[in-house]
Amino acid sequence: MRVMQRNLVVGLRRALFGGCVALGASGSAWAQATPEGEQQATNLDTITVTAQSRQQELQDVPIALQVVDQQLLDDVAAENLGDIDAFVPGLVVDAAQPTQPSFRLRGVETNDFGIGTDPAVGIFVDGVYGGRGGGVLLPFLDVERIEVLKGPQGTLFGRNTAAGAISLVTRRPQDETEARLRLRLGNYGKQYVDAMWNIPVSDVSAFRVNALFNHSDGWFQDGATGKDLGGENVWAARAAWQLRIGDNTTALLSWDHESLDQNGRVTTGIVPLPAFPQRPPVPVDPDDYLDPRRTPTYSDAENAEWRTFDGVNLIVDHAFTWGNLTSTSSWREYDSKNQTEEDGTNRADLYIDSVNTESNETFYQEFKFAGSTARLDWVAGASYFKEDARQTSEVNTNTTALGSILANQGFAAPAGFPFAPEGTPLLFVMSQIGQANGLPSLLGYGWNEVFNNTLETTAYAAFGDVIWRATDKLNLTFGLRYTRDEKSFSWFNGPRNAAEFDAVLNAYLGAGIPQMFLADLPPEAAAQIMYALTTSVAFVDPPAVVNKGITNRDKKSWSDVSPRFVVDYHLDDRTMVFGSLAKGYKAGGFNALQIGPAFENEDVWNLEAGIKQSLGRFAWNASVFHYRYDNRQSVRLIDPDPNNPVDIPRFVFDTGDLEATGIDVDLRWKVTDGFTLDAQAEWIDSKYKDYVTPEGVDLDGEPTGEPRFTASMGAAYKVDLAGHGELRFSARHAYRGRSRCNEGSDLQGDCGVNALLDIGEARDRTDVRIGWTAPKGHWSWAVYGNNVFDNQYVKGLNTYGRGPLGVVGATITEPRTYGMEVAVKF
Repeated sequence: MRVMQRNLVVGLRRALFGGCVALGASGSAWAQATPEGEQQATNLDTITVTAQSRQQELQDVPIALQVVDQQLLDDVAAENLGDIDAFVPGLVVDAAQPTQPSFRLRGVETNDFGIGTDPAVGIFVDGVYGGRGGGVLLPFLDVERIEVLKGPQGTLFGRNTAAGAISLVTRRPQDETEARLRLRLGNYGKQYVDAMWNIPVSDVSAFRVNALFNHSDGWFQDGATGKDLGGENVWAARAAWQLRIGDNTTALLSWDHESLDQNGRVTTGIVPLPAFPQRPPVPVDPDDYLDPRRTPTYSDAENAEWRTFDGVNLIVDHAFTWGNLTSTSSWREYDSKNQTEEDGTNRADLYIDSVNTESNETFYQEFKFAGSTARLDWVAGASYFKEDARQTSEVNTNTTALGSILANQGFAAPAGFPFAPEGTPLLFVMSQIGQANGLPSLLGYGWNEVFNNTLETTAYAAFGDVIWRATDKLNLTFGLRYTRDEKSFSWFNGPRNAAEFDAVLNAYLGAGIPQMFLADLPPEAAAQIMYALTTSVAFVDPPAVVNKGITNRDKKSWSDVSPRFVVDYHLDDRTMVFGSLAKGYKAGGFNALQIGPAFENEDVWNLEAGIKQSLGRFAWNASVFHYRYDNRQSVRLIDPDPNNPVDIPRFVFDTGDLEATGIDVDLRWKVTDGFTLDAQAEWIDSKYKDYVTPEGVDLDGEPTGEPRFTASMGAAYKVDLAGHGELRFSARHAYRGRSRCNEGSDLQGDCGVNALLDIGEARDRTDVRIGWTAPKGHWSWAVYGNNVFDNQYVKGLNTYGRGPLGVVGATITEPRTYGMEVAVKF
C-alpha cells in the first residue's frame, strides 16, 4: 500500500509540475482552451493577505508565502497549528505536548523547552506576538486564514522572526446578526463542539463570541490496566467587541481564554525487560529495541498536562489625511504544567518522570504608521515587549529505582560480597540488612529534584518598510529594523526532596548499618554511595553541583540592525518576478539547566528569487532561496562521558552554523467551476557549516536531518444538486521525505536506529471529506477521515532513562481517525 501511495505522489507531482512549466510557456492560449462539452471555469478567487503589513493580493507579494484558508482547515478537521504542518511543505510543528511545542521552518527551529531562549519562528495572532512555545499552540477560534511566511520577516512584524512567521488572522465582529453551531463526533471518544454568535449592538458597534470544547479518550490503552492514555480535554472562549468612533477611528477589544487539562504525552517502552528483580542491561543495545507500534504501552506515572491562558488585546486604527495609525496593545498570561513519564514501563525499580512548570506574563505595545503616495507605499513602527517568566524543571523517581541507577553505575554487589549475590543493587542489600534488624525498608520512597529559573525580558524595536514604484512595472522595497533585547536570568538548583527516605536513612545511620555494610567496599565507592543518597542523581552538571542551594544570576543585552531589499518586476499583468535579500536576527539567551553559558544572538542572511504568475484559472508561484544561519541556538541531551554510557544525561549548551539551498513551489488550478486542484512542494539541501556536537563529533558539511523533499496536494469537487443543496468531495495528500541522517542525529536517536525503528523514514498522510450543504447554507453535514491509510511512524525516542536505567521510550504518530460533523448557521 505504501509503495502504491508513493508512486501516486511521484506521478501526480510529475503531472502537476510538468504541466506547470508547460502552462507557464503557453500563456493565454492555454487559459482559453477547454475540452468540448466541458463547463468553462471562472477565474480563481483572489486571495488577499496582509503579509507586508498592507492589504495586497497574494500574487503581488514578493515573499515565499502559503495561505491556509478556512476551507483547508475544514477539509482536514484542523484544531490547532499541529494539524496543518503536513500540508505546508517546509513547516514542522511538534504538537505532542501543547504546553511545549516546537516549530521548524525551512529546517530551522529553536530546540529548547526552557524559558532562556526565544523561538526562531514567530507566531502572531492579529499582529500580536505570541511569545514562546508554552502559550502559542492554542485551539483555533474563528480563524479566517493563516499566512505562513518563509524566511526572515523582521521589518514587517513587531518582533523579529529569524526563520519565518506564522500569522493567524481571526474574523472581526460584523454589522449583521450571525450564529453558528458545529458538532463533531469521531472514533477514540472524539467530542468536539464550537459555537459563534455575532451580535450588532448598534450602528457603530458589534459583539462576537466564540466557544469551543474538545475531548477525546486517546488512542493508547495501558497494557496492564486497560486505562486510556493520552487524549484531549480543552475548552476555550473568545469575545471581541468592535466600535467605530466617528468616521476615522475603529477600536477592537478582544479577550481569549483557554483551559487545558488532559493526560500528557504517552511514551511506549521499547527495551525488552527481564523479570523483576533483574534489570535491563546497560548500555542498551539499539538492535534489541522493539517496535512501539506493535508493543503494549505501560504507564505508572500521573502523566498530567494542564494550562490556563488569558489574553486581552486592544487594536485601535485611526485614519489621517496622510495615512493610518494602528496601535496594538496586548497582555497575555498563562500557567502550565507538563508531567511526562520517561521510562515507558510500570515497574517501580525503573521509574522516572520529568515535570515542567511555567508561569508567564507578557505585555506588548506596537505603534504602526502606514501611508501611500503615487510612488511610495510605506510602513513604519515601533514596539515594546516585556516578559516575566518562571520555570521549574523537576525529575521524579523513587528509592527503588535509585537502587537500580546506582547499581548501573557500578554500585552493585561485587563477586564474593558477603551480603548478597553478585550484581544485586547495594541499596537493596542495605535495606534487607536493616529489615533483618527491625528497621523499615529503604525502598519505595519518593525522590524529587528541582531546578528553578526566572527570566525578565525587555525588548525594543523600530522598523520601516518602503515600497518605491520606480516605474509602472518595477518596484523597489527597502526595509530596516533596529532591535535591542535585554534579559535577566537566574538559576537555582535546590536540595533534593526525599523527607521520608531521609528519616529512615538516619535511623540506619544511628544503628551503624551503612558503616558496617560499606566497610567491605573500597573507600572511594563507599563515599560515592553516601554522596548519591544524600544529594542528587539528576541535576549533576558540575556547575549545578558546585552551586547547589545557591541562586546564580546573569544579565545580558543584544542589539542588531536588520535590512531588507526587494526588487519586483511585472513582466505583464499576469507575471511578476522578484529578488530579495533579508537579514534575520534572534536575541541570545541562556540554557535553563546549565548554569553560566549564554547564547549569542542568531543571524541569518536569506537570498531569494522567484516568480508569480496568474493565468485566470491557473496560478503558480516558485522561488529559489539560499540562506546562511549563524550561531543556531540549541540545547542538547547528551551522555556526559562517551566512555561511560550509564552516566546521568545532561542538557548542555549547543551552537552551530548551517546553510541551505532550496526551492518552493505553490500552484492552484480551477479546472472547472466545480473542480479545483492545488499542490505545494519544497526541495531543500540543508547542511551544517562549522559545527561540532557537544560529544565532539565534527558535522561540518553533513546534512542537518531535514529531508530533501516535502509536498502536499489537494483536490476538491463540488456537485450542484439542483435545488437540493451541494455535495463537496475533497482529498488531500501530504508527503515528507526521508530525513537525512548524520552521526550526531544517530547519537540523539533522531534517525535510523535499527531495522524495526526506521526513525526519519518517509511519511505519507491522506485525508478525505464528503460534505453536504443545504441550499441556503443553514445546514450542513460531513463525514471525514484523517490518515485514511492508517500510516503510523516513529516520531522519536525519549532517551533520558537510557543510561541510568537501561530504558528507552518512543513516541509515534496518530493512527487513522474518522468521524462525522453537523453544523447549523443562521
